Amino acid sequence: MKRALLLLTVALLACGVLPALAAGHGIPDHPSKLKFGKLKFDVPDGDQYRHVLSNGVVVYVVEDHTLPLVNVQALVRIGSFLEPPEKTGLASLTGTMMREGGAGKLDADSFDEKADFLAASLSSWIGDTRGGASLNCITPVLDQSLDLFFDMMRHPRFQEDRLAIEKGNVIEAMKQRNDDAGDILAREFNWLIYGRDHFSTRYSTKATIDAITRDDLVEFHRKYWQPKNMMFAISGDVKTDEILAALEKRFAGWASDGPDVPWPPAPPKHEPVPGLYHVEKDIPQGKVRIGHLGTTWKDPNQFALRVMNEILGGGGFTSRITKRVRSDEGLAYHAASYFGVGTWWPGTFAIVYQSKNPTVALAGKIALEEVRKIREEKVSDEELTTAKNSMIETFPRRFESAARRASLFAEDEFIGRPHDYWKTWRENVKKVDAKKVREVAKEYLHPDKVVFLVVGKWSEIEKGDPEGRASMKDFFGGKVTHLPLRDPLTLEPLPAEEQATAAK
Repeated sequence: MKRALLLLTVALLACGVLPALAAGHGIPDHPSKLKFGKLKFDVPDGDQYRHVLSNGVVVYVVEDHTLPLVNVQALVRIGSFLEPPEKTGLASLTGTMMREGGAGKLDADSFDEKADFLAASLSSWIGDTRGGASLNCITPVLDQSLDLFFDMMRHPRFQEDRLAIEKGNVIEAMKQRNDDAGDILAREFNWLIYGRDHFSTRYSTKATIDAITRDDLVEFHRKYWQPKNMMFAISGDVKTDEILAALEKRFAGWASDGPDVPWPPAPPKHEPVPGLYHVEKDIPQGKVRIGHLGTTWKDPNQFALRVMNEILGGGGFTSRITKRVRSDEGLAYHAASYFGVGTWWPGTFAIVYQSKNPTVALAGKIALEEVRKIREEKVSDEELTTAKNSMIETFPRRFESAARRASLFAEDEFIGRPHDYWKTWRENVKKVDAKKVREVAKEYLHPDKVVFLVVGKWSEIEKGDPEGRASMKDFFGGKVTHLPLRDPLTLEPLPAEEQATAAK
């Protein structure tokens, strides 16, 4: 039968029948002749999905009956900013063990078996400034899965043997901290930008993990994982009134008697010290991050900054840094910039790349040349149009599924961002002109005040490329601060005699 159909198709093509049929229905004979109508996308109204339970918990519900699947996400005002420094890692362990340590009447193994039987995916976590829990299941088992989900959130058992295993896993992972130069780069750069006195730049050590007990997890959960600190994003094959009733039922009797959670504190005042910094690591390609503080989402210039960075290094192959460093010079497989728009405190502007040791300096020189250029010269109409169109035309993807809509609007609620922010987003991008791009570049980019951090083999990096086009002496007069490689379990500097061995 397949062979017969194939022969019939070939015969029709040979006779010109199929092209004639296509022409009769107005189908072009070549893709280049295809025409598309203007894309029209209206941002949905977030308030239509918003509901408030009797206990004050806000719930966003977006129905989608395409498939018999349900997604439930809880967002919680909780985080490592609430843990004592001497027990850094407590928040993260609490979030992990809520799922891994059993719940309700079920020990850890029984809980896992029940979740597997229902084919339900459950998870929980706690980060720096928020925590969360999620449930994904098919509609027929939603009721049973919600029971598991609420047991996990409300009655975690924090089983001792599972906790011991998890603490062991965390400590084993610590031992690998110096294996990946990217991990070293991220850690040291965060310290250089934000200092070491803020909870967001604290890292757990073996001592802080060893100090954490099961009682600490129980108390941390009891005090902070409470209904008054929660909100929900629910999507999929649900009826709004039914899922709200299901939540009301399961919240019954769950009191919010813990302390009011303060909002995450801003970092202690810390002024990054511009300069050239290096951590020794015997690798063939140096890893680099160059940058300084950025801004927050409340900054009225954020849209101009987003467009500016799209042109500078955030727009992939059309952006300047990527084109010059990667495409034109072939110095790096990946070279880009990002301009961090932080939620609670300023994000970070950074240029990132990795290059062969002798060409680290040349790639950095070119990247900073582009930073200076965008501050001083007007961007072209073509660059501006490409950047803005890319941002505007990909914008609808933020709302492409019920899950993404529910999550996005819940995020608005969580950080205090009005839903109208999205309704004006594209217009705010459209209004950015070349003059504004230059203005914000000049105001927010400081190429002479950057933290320039390199992880790699300094003896090969310092002298630069053989053609003499650049060397590390081109930056800050060649004055470099060599940062120590750190003991992975304590994060204290390794003794001098161990540095060379550990760098390999």
